[in-house]
Amino acid sequence: MFKWILLIAGAGLVYLWIKGKKQAKLNAENPPKPSKDKLKKAVDPEVMVQCQYCKVHLPQPEAIAYDDRFYCSKEHLQALDSEGWIGNAYWRISPNQDIRPENIQPDLAVIHHISLPPGEFRQKDSSGYIVDFFQNKLDPNQHPYFAEIADQKVSSHFLITRSGSLIQFVSTRKKAWHAGVSEFLGREKCNDFSIGIELEGDGDTPFEAAQYQALTNLIQKLTSSYPDLQFAGHSDIAPERKTDPGIHFDWKKFQKETGISAKKLPFGLDSR
Repeated sequence: MFKWILLIAGAGLVYLWIKGKKQAKLNAENPPKPSKDKLKKAVDPEVMVQCQYCKVHLPQPEAIAYDDRFYCSKEHLQALDSEGWIGNAYWRISPNQDIRPENIQPDLAVIHHISLPPGEFRQKDSSGYIVDFFQNKLDPNQHPYFAEIADQKVSSHFLITRSGSLIQFVSTRKKAWHAGVSEFLGREKCNDFSIGIELEGDGDTPFEAAQYQALTNLIQKLTSSYPDLQFAGHSDIAPERKTDPGIHFDWKKFQKETGISAKKLPFGLDSR
């Protein structure tokens, strides 16, 4: 009887040993999968981003995203940064720019108007044509007028579209190619010391309320960094060549909404 007990016990031990070997082999071939929580932590760590304005790092969910950039606060989003870029503008860099002369800070803002094709700014893609023009990407085959201007190299610091969107092409610390042959109160080469602001329009149509509001917001930011700014139209600094912003730009409304001193408007408040 005792002999049979030993045989049964031995057989049991052999069975358990064989089963253990098989299980070990299965575990090696099919390792256990991590839980969903552990997997998420492994492949989706907390992403850190940098504020474009102050360069501080913060978790991406806590940042304000704008035009592929990040900001740590609304104040920094809406400010003009140390490099001459406004956070809540769409940045579309133009190659048509230069370094300003040494020790020159902007003390003039020039207001223009532009529409591409001329007088057709109501089209859906009209502001897109202006962006292409300032980036030297305008397709001359898209409109007969484009064939005439496609080779021109021009830019502006800012464009305000009919809907009030703000687009920036050149840092305010650099020189945009917007004024051409020009003179302001005896000073030539206005590009050297000015900031160019284009309003989407044709000169024959009143500008939109949204454009005045966006312009006011822009001027307030610019004057915070450049308190000596004076203001003029393109026609004021190039009267023999230009008529913009034209008779439909309301200088009185501009002065009232921005709070600029009349002394900063040397050509007066009358439409011209």
